[in-house]
Order: sequence, then structure tokens, then C-alpha cells
Amino acid sequence: MPVLLEESGSAWLHEEVARRMESRLQWLVKQPHQWLHWEPLRGGVQAHALLAKRYPQSECYVMQAAADSYSHKYLRPPWWSFRRWTSPSLRFETPKRQVQMLWANMALHMAAQPQALIVQWSQMLEADGFAMFSCLGPDTLRELRPIYAAMGWPAPAHEFTDMHDWGDMLVGAGFAEPVMDMERITLTFSSPERLLLELRGLGRNLHVGRFQSLRAKGWLKNLHAQLQTHLSDPQEPQRLRLTFEIIYGHAFKPAPRIPVQAQTTLSLEEMRAALLSSKGGKNNPL
Repeated sequence: MPVLLEESGSAWLHEEVARRMESRLQWLVKQPHQWLHWEPLRGGVQAHALLAKRYPQSECYVMQAAADSYSHKYLRPPWWSFRRWTSPSLRFETPKRQVQMLWANMALHMAAQPQALIVQWSQMLEADGFAMFSCLGPDTLRELRPIYAAMGWPAPAHEFTDMHDWGDMLVGAGFAEPVMDMERITLTFSSPERLLLELRGLGRNLHVGRFQSLRAKGWLKNLHAQLQTHLSDPQEPQRLRLTFEIIYGHAFKPAPRIPVQAQTTLSLEEMRAALLSSKGGKNNPL
């Protein structure tokens, strides 16, 4: 079983999901000139290197939580590296202009107001730009939840959103025809202690009814026993298994529609954008 955190500082599962999501970019023809990496320390520092390699001439902006403010030491090449002086700029700031791609790996399920976050993403993208994201789905920790329920404990995690609901939120935020799919990843662990250590590296329990105080050693011993009893892999009884549902999504931001009124006034730039977005508009002399 992989270690809790890669040398980069990101959780192994997050890095693996990012690698799988990055491979999907081969199907997207659009090459961004500027792109935004949303919370890269959580989403995967090694994945950032893959994206930088895929888009070597693109300028990257980094949005990070205050607690992850030291992520620049993982992302920026060392001062002695040739890449530091030859690669496009890496900016740890909010972009002043809209970007063509927004990359957000394993972040959406941790948002307190996900609909508002998706709206924010839309506002940061220019027309025809696209968002790529992943998050945890409802089947995540499905082996752990009945254990907690049988013991009368609060849930081990908040309820994760279904991919169809994420699609509806994207449409509600102005994105066009989002593409959603999912897969289940089963991880095995050598011991209850190892399992809990891994889970701590993936995020916090955001359930509103979670334990409000610390538990005693007796509770932890009981938890270890329950995990050992109920999570044993049938094919490898000495190992414990746990399921994670991974949801992937991408969606484009469509060009704004021109309001039709009795009299409509358009600037030259608005007319140009409307003609270019229409069928055959790229051949228009404007």
C-alpha cells in the first residue's frame, strides 16, 4: 500500500486520481494559453508537473487555501534549475483576466457551498474555456458507514453528491453540456492503524453531526476491532479494504447569448465574438 503522502506533500489517492484525469486531456483539442490550478497541494503536486509538461508554453495561475500557502516550494523549480528561468511564468495569485482552463482535482466535495464555488469557476473562465474536476462520490467509504451506524456513532463522513447532481449544478452555473462519469477504486490496508492514517491524509469529516470532542483510548481500540472484523478482504483476510467512488467531470463555458430586443446595440467586439461563435463565422472578414 502506498504511503500516506507522496514526497511532494500530496495524498497518494489524490495524485492517482489526478494522473487518470490528466490522461483525459488528450481528447480535448483546445490548448489553453492561461490555466488555473485550484488548490494544487490537495489536488496533486506531481499532477501539476504533468500539466506543465502537457502545456509547456501556457501561463499558470495557482489558487490555494491559506493553510497551503507553502505549496510554492513544491511547485516552483529550484533556483538552480534551468526550468525556473525558461518555463512560462507561474503566478500565485488570482488571474486578472479570464483563463481558458480551470483544473480542480478532489476539491469540490470539500466545499461548504459547492454551487457557489462552481459559479466562481465559471466567472474565472473565458467563453469556450473549460473546467476539469474530480471529487468523491456517494459510494465512498460504503464499508465504513454501516459499522458506525451499528455502533450508534455519528457518520464517518458527510454525504457525498451524486454525479448527476453535479451535472445539474454545472448547468445551473452556466456551463454547457457537462460530461460526467465515475469509477470505483478499492484500496487495501495492512492494519486498522494504517487505514485511519491514510484517511486523515485525505481530508476531514465534515458531517454536521460528527463527534464534537476527543474520544478515549477505549473507543479507538473498539474501532480498530470493528475495522478488523468487518473490512477484511475475502481474498486476503489479513488486509482491510475500503471503496472510494471517484467522479470525473468536464464542461465548457459557452459564449454569452446576445439579448434580443426591439432595438439591440452591439459593440464591434461583441459583433466579432458573435460572428466567430456562429457556424462558419471564422471565415467572416470581421
